[in-house]
Amino acid sequence: MKKIIVEKLKYRYPMTGKLALDNLSFTVEQGELIGIIGANGAGKSTLCLALTGLVPHFYRGAYGGKVVIDGLEVIKSEISELALHVGIVFQNPFTQVTGSKLTVYEEIAFGLENMGLDRSEMTARIDEALHLLDISQLKDRDPFQLSGGQMQRMAIASVIAMKPGILVLDEPTSQLDPQGSDEVFKAVRRLAKEGMTVIIAEHKIEKIAAYADRVLVLYNGRLIDFDTPHKIFSRTDLLSYGVPAPVYTQICQALGIQHPRSGTYPVTLEEAYLAMVNQHGDSLC
Repeated sequence: MKKIIVEKLKYRYPMTGKLALDNLSFTVEQGELIGIIGANGAGKSTLCLALTGLVPHFYRGAYGGKVVIDGLEVIKSEISELALHVGIVFQNPFTQVTGSKLTVYEEIAFGLENMGLDRSEMTARIDEALHLLDISQLKDRDPFQLSGGQMQRMAIASVIAMKPGILVLDEPTSQLDPQGSDEVFKAVRRLAKEGMTVIIAEHKIEKIAAYADRVLVLYNGRLIDFDTPHKIFSRTDLLSYGVPAPVYTQICQALGIQHPRSGTYPVTLEEAYLAMVNQHGDSLC
């Protein structure tokens, strides 16, 4: 089932002459975890906004093409209607904190209150989100006394608790340490396995390579490629688009270690180790 359909999407911010998104077309199936990668200015954040309806309903500008989110055509739907189907987590968690709640628990409850859920359902969803993001111990803390990483996980939990069919994350781990980043990726991987469609724009290439089902490459607002991590990161021209391959892939490329049939290279540490063992045998031990 196609949860996202993008056809010939074009967008230009007001008072600019350059397209931020240039003729993008792709589809995303239910339960997929899609990574969006590209250099700064490639259009990753703008695409995230377009997939939630904030472009063009909030961020005005020249808009063309079609985006369909969970059966709703964005240009013909209200933001309030789209918000029931797609949630977004921004890079800076401060932009998502209401400032009106005294505890993390109450902050996560805010969106659920607006949805009109009964107390038992709210409690179950909040507890599940707190556990998933490993922040149950913070539930009674003041949101503004959290670290940047803790605040970001609270912001993600707030959106997850609303159970949107589609979750869009715009560089959600930029303020997290390696452990926190891994926890976030494991959480969204689990959500995808349970049927939620996840779109995540990230600079942490190793995480995208390890967790994404498919990877979308943007360059100057244009879609360069959209395929599996192995095929994307095995491209010999990837660096020309401002995107390095994972370090494990680079090592295998330098050593000429690749899959004998597909010709692709390993993208994770585990895959690289197994490929080296298969090629060189016990000499690695």
